[in-house]
Amino acid sequence: MNTTTYVLVPGFWLGASVWSPVADPLREQGHVVHAVDLTGMGERAHLASPDTNLTTHIDDVVRLLETQDLHDVVLVGHSYGALVTTGAADRVPERVARLVYVDTGPLPDGMSQADFEGPDARAANDELVRTHGEGWKLPPPPWAALAADVPEVDDAAVAALVEGSQPQPWRTATQPVALTGAWERLPRTGVLCSFSLEQLHQMAPHSPAFAHMVDGDWTYVELPTWHWPMVSQPVRLAEVLGSVGS
Repeated sequence: MNTTTYVLVPGFWLGASVWSPVADPLREQGHVVHAVDLTGMGERAHLASPDTNLTTHIDDVVRLLETQDLHDVVLVGHSYGALVTTGAADRVPERVARLVYVDTGPLPDGMSQADFEGPDARAANDELVRTHGEGWKLPPPPWAALAADVPEVDDAAVAALVEGSQPQPWRTATQPVALTGAWERLPRTGVLCSFSLEQLHQMAPHSPAFAHMVDGDWTYVELPTWHWPMVSQPVRLAEVLGSVGS
């Protein structure tokens, strides 16, 4: 069996622990797995500051790749983590074999996560940051409410999400992506959970973000579930990642 090295990057509010139900079966298959605690998140929550931004998180992943001397990596980003993985791959494309986007995609140069979410969501989040985040942090969402209609997510999973969440430094969302285009030479896989491939093709002509998911060297896997498949469908997600890395 071929051994693959995976680097797993979480989205907003979450740390490396959210990947455990996916990382464990991948390791049992003999793969090497690095799940990342970005600065200010997970076990590195104490490092959060008003200056923590997207570049900080890209630096985290590049540092991991370089200090561990990792090559031929399958670099996996979930949600906001896609901005981080794309930025890291743009910096050191020679270390990356494939980019995997879990219910997300790469944003075009000059767009921020807050831009992608639209002006209404941006205004609402700005207000949350001002009133409940000391002016620089976005509080975690109400996980129980989000999971209420997801039968695969039980009370224990919700409790783990609550315990594993940290406020997200808001500058990570407002700093625009800065890319050279080096990452575009890499093959990439979209794991589609909260939207289908048909929906992706419908959205692409009307959205610069989704347009980035239909040009270039793409393959797709549909895994219909919640936006956080590492929680709702971890075994299936591990199978998907194992297949794209082989």
